[in-house]
Amino acid sequence: VQLVESGGNLVQPGGSLRLSCEASGFSFSIYWMYWVRQAPGKERVFLATISRSGGTTSYGASVKGRFTISRDNVKNTAYLQMNSLNPEDTGVYYCAATIKNLGLSSDEYDYWGQGTQVTVSS
Repeated sequence: VQLVESGGNLVQPGGSLRLSCEASGFSFSIYWMYWVRQAPGKERVFLATISRSGGTTSYGASVKGRFTISRDNVKNTAYLQMNSLNPEDTGVYYCAATIKNLGLSSDEYDYWGQGTQVTVSS
């Protein structure tokens, strides 16, 4: 089982990035997918979740309206489009998967990726 994130980079405030999370080794299409962020010295932030079919999405308050989660069940990949980035968005971004819907308050995921670094700085 693997979740491999990519797309992290250094970006200026106001910029955009698109993160990808490629899944393998499990039935991606029957899992809910999540994006979370962890910054040094800060609490983990639950960013977004998407249902198995992609028809239902939820966002944390700090990213709602700026970030968009999506998925491609043919490519076994989840995405996080991030716009209007600000320095507070800096951190390691992880994707995760669980067969149950955990919402945005639990990190009892079945699978985690290794993370990709996003740095927002001028």
